Amino acid sequence: YFASNYFDIMYDKAKLLIKKGLAYVCDLTPEEIREHRGTLTQPGKASPYRNRTTEESLDLLERMKKGEFKDGEKVLRAKIDMASPNINMRDPIIYRIAHATHHNTGDEWCIYPMYDFAHPLEDAIEGITHSICTLEFEDHRPLYDWFVRECEMESTPRQIEFARL
Repeated sequence: YFASNYFDIMYDKAKLLIKKGLAYVCDLTPEEIREHRGTLTQPGKASPYRNRTTEESLDLLERMKKGEFKDGEKVLRAKIDMASPNINMRDPIIYRIAHATHHNTGDEWCIYPMYDFAHPLEDAIEGITHSICTLEFEDHRPLYDWFVRECEMESTPRQIEFARL
C-alpha cells in the first residue's frame, strides 16, 4: 500500500483538525517558520496566522488543494504548543504545496501530507497494532500519538522504538 491511497481520508482528517481548532493555514516562509520554532533550549513564538478563523483556514486549505497558490506559499500546521520542550510538538507542518506529478496519483493532488502526519494515520487506517521504528523516532512518538488521538482514528496503533544493532 501507499500513503497516497489514503490522501482523501488524510485530507478529511486535516479538515477535522481545523474544525476542532487544532490546525491553521500559515503564510510564513520556511525561514520564518524555522525562526519562530525556537531552539532546543528556547521556546518558539506563535505564528501571526495561528489564530486564523476556522472558516478562513478551511477556505485556504481548499484553495491550496485546488492549486491556487505557489509551492511553499502556504502550509497547514497543527496547533499544539510552541513552548513544548519537544520541538516536534511546536506547531508542525501537516500539509505543504508541491505542484509535482505524483507516481501514484498523477496530478490529482498538489498538496501533500508530511511524514509525521501521514505515518500515524496510515498505520491507523491499515489497522497496524505496533509501529516499529528506530530510536531516532522516539521524540516523534508524542506527535504520532497526538495525531491518532486528535484525528479520532478508530484504530490506535502503538509506536515502539528500538536501537539498531
